[in-house]
Amino acid sequence: MSADLRTKMVAGAADLMSRRGLPAASMRDLARHSGTPLGSTYHYFPGGKRQLALEAVRFTDDQVRSRLSRSLEQGPVEGVREFLAVWRQILIDSDFEAGCPVLSVAVTESRAGEAAEAVTAARDAFSHWCGLLSRSLREHGAPADAAQSLALLIVTSVEGSVAICRAEGSARALDLVAHAVERLAGNALRHGEI
Repeated sequence: MSADLRTKMVAGAADLMSRRGLPAASMRDLARHSGTPLGSTYHYFPGGKRQLALEAVRFTDDQVRSRLSRSLEQGPVEGVREFLAVWRQILIDSDFEAGCPVLSVAVTESRAGEAAEAVTAARDAFSHWCGLLSRSLREHGAPADAAQSLALLIVTSVEGSVAICRAEGSARALDLVAHAVERLAGNALRHGEI
């Protein structure tokens, strides 16, 4: 039971961070959003908000890696298409309020002091996602340099377009990016360049 409650708190924190960012969320807000007692939050996360943020970033990284790995089993183009569809659904389901909690930590936290560990986890998450995409592209025939560049372009395009979608209240930017990166992935596989 305690592991379930802890996971519920971490998932709730990730969701709240994706909507409001870490600076705008207190421990009370995080407990309320996850539907858990405030005392339990302090019990499971004695390091406070920074510890909870770190674990929320790691949780999100694990979730994204799992989904991305499964989608890439179909091949890189299909995998990228499905990966973008997941982000599109997150936007729509949240009425364009939710973004990426990993990005939230990466852009709002300092790389020094108590926040350094969460920022390092955010950097690692982006690296993991790029690594999965790059490996899939290479395994399907893209040259290593093109695969690495395209993987970084995909991750940064998704993160940026999600931010634009939230601002516009529309999936337009993500849909345009999806079409462009699918085309680039196909070019990398067919012609060895993006």
